[in-house]
Amino acid sequence: MHAETELATARRGDDGSGEGRRAGACGWSVVGLALAVGAAGCSPPPREWVNSLGMEFVRIEAGSFVMGSPENEEGREADERQHEVRISRPFYLGKYEVTQGEWEAVVGPNPSHFRECGARCPVENVSWYDAQEFIRQLQWREAERGHRYRLPTEAEWEYAARAGTTAARYGELDGIAWWKGNSRKRLRPVGGKGANAWGLQDMLGNVWEWVGDRDGEYPTEGTTDPRGLGAGSYRVIRGGSWRSLARRVRSAARLNGSPGYRYDSLGFRLARTE
Repeated sequence: MHAETELATARRGDDGSGEGRRAGACGWSVVGLALAVGAAGCSPPPREWVNSLGMEFVRIEAGSFVMGSPENEEGREADERQHEVRISRPFYLGKYEVTQGEWEAVVGPNPSHFRECGARCPVENVSWYDAQEFIRQLQWREAERGHRYRLPTEAEWEYAARAGTTAARYGELDGIAWWKGNSRKRLRPVGGKGANAWGLQDMLGNVWEWVGDRDGEYPTEGTTDPRGLGAGSYRVIRGGSWRSLARRVRSAARLNGSPGYRYDSLGFRLARTE
């Protein structure tokens, strides 16, 4: 579904798990929350990392999962066909959505509709192109450190959001997300709800998040490191927001929007490639 349709509906006010296994290049793995070191003398890299701006990132290990939703999942849309996905390389993902304070420190003027919410609230009202500009300027700022930033792929986003779970959400809705049923029609600071098993917060709710992929149908067979269509106008948006009904606040829920589109419940989070 196009983001403009879903978000415009919200503006009008219409109402309408298991543990995962992840393997690292060093031969170690995480089963649930138990660490096993595989190679002698080989210790795992830092699980959490902070950049020069104070942005917190969580290391996401390589692994496989079933992307999409089963046909009997409540709220399921036709574009959520289940398929096996392999994430072949570890990456770091922002623990939180990019905040207004971080945007101001990197880019300058705050584009958010809810500026009074404060520096710890997600930046919103930003387009996919705006997110790319933030990345460009952050990249320049940290060039000497060699850090490479980007938006996560859609598959990386869902893999990280699920954190080994297979249900519609990684926890009870009110406990993990700000959505239409509990947000009181306003944005909230990041980190105010429960994290998933891998330590990520607000993967569902608060603001929708741009990802890197162009929108397209899922493959019918398993795939490795998918990156969406090679051409097309629309970019994928994930996660639901403070405006969203419960059916949109699911790990498999998808929207799309033109890359120049902005809205007051649309933001992003960053990935860092090793």
